[in-house]
Amino acid sequence: MAATPLPSLMWIGIGALVLWRLYSRIRRMVGRQRSKLTRHWIQAVLFPLVTAMLALSALASPTAEGALAIGLAVGIGLATYGLRLTKFEVLPQGHYYTPNAHLGIALSLLFIARIGWRFYEVSRMTAAMKGTQMQDFGRSPLTLLVFGMLAAYYTTYAIGLIRWRRANPWPAAMAAPLEEPRP
Repeated sequence: MAATPLPSLMWIGIGALVLWRLYSRIRRMVGRQRSKLTRHWIQAVLFPLVTAMLALSALASPTAEGALAIGLAVGIGLATYGLRLTKFEVLPQGHYYTPNAHLGIALSLLFIARIGWRFYEVSRMTAAMKGTQMQDFGRSPLTLLVFGMLAAYYTTYAIGLIRWRRANPWPAAMAAPLEEPRP
């Protein structure tokens, strides 16, 4: 019996890790979540920075820049719609929100499909092609369209959650433990 080569086991392990993370991400996106301001702020800052870097790298291609701009516009619209469908709760345990499951699943599947397609494209490249075409990975109009949509969605949604938290502070009465009445 021949031993499985280490690179094959490595790719199987990476694939399993990616699938597990995608599953946990989708599962989290469709259920009730505790609102954490730190996470919202990280999303609100990080996604625009990455988007700006991708936009700068794609400046030479008007098609790629246009695709990114369309993706950003669609993402903002989807997030605005998604925030209207979100259920918000302020409880004694903290702030909670439940995003729309259909929208979260659709965006996740779109992202998974695009990543899968790019892996397929890369696996079909020869060694000579990989050197030149890997530089264009972030300049693909379709990739920038999908990334722009997701980045704008998560940024806009995070900003909406931050605004909701500011408009609905946690009452001090909810934060204090309930005391038993004294006889």
